[in-house]
Amino acid sequence: MYKLIVYIALFAFFSSCTSKKESVKTTVPEAEITIAFGSCNKLNLENLLWDDIRNSKPLLWIWGGDIIYADSDDVSEIRTMYDAQNKVPGYKKLKKNTQVIGTWDDHDYGLNDGGSEFTSKKQSQQAFLDFMDVPADHPRRIQEGVYFAYNYNGSLGKIKIIVLDTRYFRTTLTPDTETEQRYKPNPYGEGTLLGETQWKWLSNELSTSEADFNLVVSSIQFLSNEHGFECWGNFPHEVDRFKQLLVDSQAKGVIVLSGDRHISEFSKIDIPGLSYPLIDFTSSGLTHAYANFSGEPNPYRLGNVVAKESFGLIKLNMITKEVQLQIIENNGVVPLEIRQNY
Repeated sequence: MYKLIVYIALFAFFSSCTSKKESVKTTVPEAEITIAFGSCNKLNLENLLWDDIRNSKPLLWIWGGDIIYADSDDVSEIRTMYDAQNKVPGYKKLKKNTQVIGTWDDHDYGLNDGGSEFTSKKQSQQAFLDFMDVPADHPRRIQEGVYFAYNYNGSLGKIKIIVLDTRYFRTTLTPDTETEQRYKPNPYGEGTLLGETQWKWLSNELSTSEADFNLVVSSIQFLSNEHGFECWGNFPHEVDRFKQLLVDSQAKGVIVLSGDRHISEFSKIDIPGLSYPLIDFTSSGLTHAYANFSGEPNPYRLGNVVAKESFGLIKLNMITKEVQLQIIENNGVVPLEIRQNY
């Protein structure tokens, strides 16, 4: 395996605007790129996975949301918790050698199951961007929402990571008053998850992508849609819109990375007009899992549900275009993995 110096160029596109370019220089095994991600991290619980994450030697760590559990409209409380997270010894060690990117979900956004109605979302966005070390004069500071795109360019191929914001623009959910489930799908065509501005941006990112792999980070699950909690399936017209965007754009190697559920699992679907299956890799949670999980329907599931603390690992072979996806528990235990060629 060749070890070369790779210059990683990061770009962000905001509607028709292009941000300043930031460059990071690092040495990586370019033939195989390793990326780690995870979600649902409580400060009052010990995170036993930071050493395992470091040992995997990822190029990137991606937060999939619920970095902290603030659940507050007092942004000073949110900032205090972010500061505390930055002082966690294992996380500090990870940040020394690993670039950190990511998105938020409801608990670090500030409102449980919250969306566009959250009154402190603008202030919360600035606190999140501070935590992510985004420069004060960066264009991301003045856009609404934390969505962002990163392009990693090496001599053997390109990777694009698209970080979505499923909170800032999300409209009202429909409570399920007929069963014991929390929510049911909105009437088709009613409401939005991403908002029109973000949809236009996403369409541009996928339609113009030259990447061999496009990793789309969504804080909530895209494919699993029958559990009655938050998911893309609560906006069925937006599920169809994303599928159609994949077909229209013909973006290569799209994989969805999701969190939120306190379980980890793989979901997969074949989309007519797309030359490869779409995989939704859910990794959740880092410090607490749904230990009493007894099953739930998911017609797209591959293998079993992992209901233990875990993180996700993505290994991208830039020569063969094969992807290895692993769910990893404490002490490096791998209860489930899949491979897919693109």
